[in-house]
Amino acid sequence: MKIFKFGGASLQNATYIKNVADIIQKHSHEHLIVVVSAMAKITNELEKLHRSYMMQSNHTNQILKNIISFHNIILQDLFKPTDEVHDTVNNCFCFLKKKLLQPPCSDYDFEYDQIVIYGELISSIIVFHYLRSRGIDTIWIDIRSVLKTNSNYRDADILFDISMSEVRKKFYDKGIYICQGFIGSDRSNNNTTLGREGSDYTAAALAHILDAQSVTIWKDVPGVLTADPRIISHVQKLDRITYKEAIELAYYGAQVIHPKTIKPLQNKNIPLFVKSFFNPDEKGTIVQDTNEKIDLPPIFIHKFNQALISIMPKDFSFIEEHNLSTIFKNLSDAKIKVNMMQQSAVSFSVCVDYEEQRLHKFLTAMQKDFDVLYNIGLTLITIRHYTDEAINSVVNNNKIMLKEISRKTARIVIKTVNSN
Repeated sequence: MKIFKFGGASLQNATYIKNVADIIQKHSHEHLIVVVSAMAKITNELEKLHRSYMMQSNHTNQILKNIISFHNIILQDLFKPTDEVHDTVNNCFCFLKKKLLQPPCSDYDFEYDQIVIYGELISSIIVFHYLRSRGIDTIWIDIRSVLKTNSNYRDADILFDISMSEVRKKFYDKGIYICQGFIGSDRSNNNTTLGREGSDYTAAALAHILDAQSVTIWKDVPGVLTADPRIISHVQKLDRITYKEAIELAYYGAQVIHPKTIKPLQNKNIPLFVKSFFNPDEKGTIVQDTNEKIDLPPIFIHKFNQALISIMPKDFSFIEEHNLSTIFKNLSDAKIKVNMMQQSAVSFSVCVDYEEQRLHKFLTAMQKDFDVLYNIGLTLITIRHYTDEAINSVVNNNKIMLKEISRKTARIVIKTVNSN
């Protein structure tokens, strides 16, 4: 059994979906599970829809119309007007419309998961029906029925002990299965999501449970690169890296692999391939342990839209354990993940993803007992296997707000010179 995962970039229009079908058709004789994400940028649009819904904005209907229109264009390009898929997709949108007519509850993250899941559901339905139209016999699975999670909405963890028996029963027979990444359901059957880019995690979880031969993540790049080619023009493809290196890269924010993906595979020594869906016959990158030493060049990871928060006790006392306990409790309560931190005698600084609602909750809690300063619009640059030349190449004339260097990793928070 093999697991294939196709992200939104590989499903952005009818031409790309046809290419995905070509790849799957080459493996139609195998026991194959295909995990798909929402189509390109649709998760972003559904997030906008969710925000508008929570604010009860007048823009909600227009955002929904744009999402429906995007999918209708793809449907028209792939199917006849009388094909069953039109009614199936329309039924999904009817459920979403019904949800939007109900008043939202106060739990922002819960409501997010009840809305955003439609991206994956509709994407998988379209891919399933298109494969069937090509004569490729496939089985569609609603992954929410078998993959159970906790109720940590927007960043749920898979409950492997509960999910295992249902997953093994559902995917037991040989064939081609189409299912969704990123989504699941909790014990109360409420929709949950696994965190942005969580479809990789779904693929890894299924591989772990089913003892898959391998997992292949199909990307719009030729493999794991030394940087995002949209940011740095001169990049190299890494032919192979270890699980440990992949975990480090994912932890620091490399978007090619989701942070939770590697450990389920490493525990059963299941190889992970990262390959180009434009050139499926090329080798790509393999992630697997090896006894050989792999010399790696500097690898650059950029995280944009960062906030740097500096926290100081109001009484000018030192930052001590009880202060840190309060800080981390409030970070946890606001569901804020720390990307980088640094402590001095009288201050504690954290670099985090800027999410206005979560940041506001954290700042409100902290300002009772601490003086808090923060900057937004920053960039966190991580360089694995850094050199002085690599550091200088990204700093340039930018203002360094925070810097941390260890044996293998340099991390720098910068404010670009033209920022306000």
